[in-house]
Amino acid sequence: MHPTIEKIFNWPLYQRVLLLAGVVVLILAGFVYFVYLEKHKEYVKLEEKKITRLAKVQEDRRIADNLPKFKSEYESMKRKLDRALAELPNKKEIPTLLTSIASLAKDNGLDVLRFKPGKEKPQGFYAEVPVSLKLVGSYHEVAMFVYDVSNLARIVNINNLKLDSPKMRGGRNLLSIECLATTFRFIEGGTAPKKKKRKKR
Repeated sequence: MHPTIEKIFNWPLYQRVLLLAGVVVLILAGFVYFVYLEKHKEYVKLEEKKITRLAKVQEDRRIADNLPKFKSEYESMKRKLDRALAELPNKKEIPTLLTSIASLAKDNGLDVLRFKPGKEKPQGFYAEVPVSLKLVGSYHEVAMFVYDVSNLARIVNINNLKLDSPKMRGGRNLLSIECLATTFRFIEGGTAPKKKKRKKR
């Protein structure tokens, strides 16, 4: 027998018990540090993955259960968008639309003294197309012109309407009329305008 081991066997009982307990503690500590903690980390990671995947599965099931509803809402929104876009002319249609505005003014008895298309103002997926108008006619003729413009298939707004300088001519009370007719053109591939960030004071 090795002298060291023989010496240990000669120790008092309590010392041998303490040594044995120390060895057991060291073995347990090694097991906990090198085996248990590593396995516990793996277990925690797997549990987290499991929870994430379960949440994903539940979300996918919820979407799948509501898929007919989502499809119906999508189709409804697509139809609304198509109807809205139908009211926005494309670039090729703008000259025809502007001509029809001038024609409506003449058809309602108004004299067109100025018809000046302005510079387009892009607003994301559409652009504003302003036209400056100067007309001469009666109040009734102006009202009928504005009414007919509002009934066009395309969107046209009449803004900044000014009636001035009434004059009697040939039994008619004629007014000098200035206004801004604004239509809107669809921009292919455009996006919604970004909101400007307010500067902090």
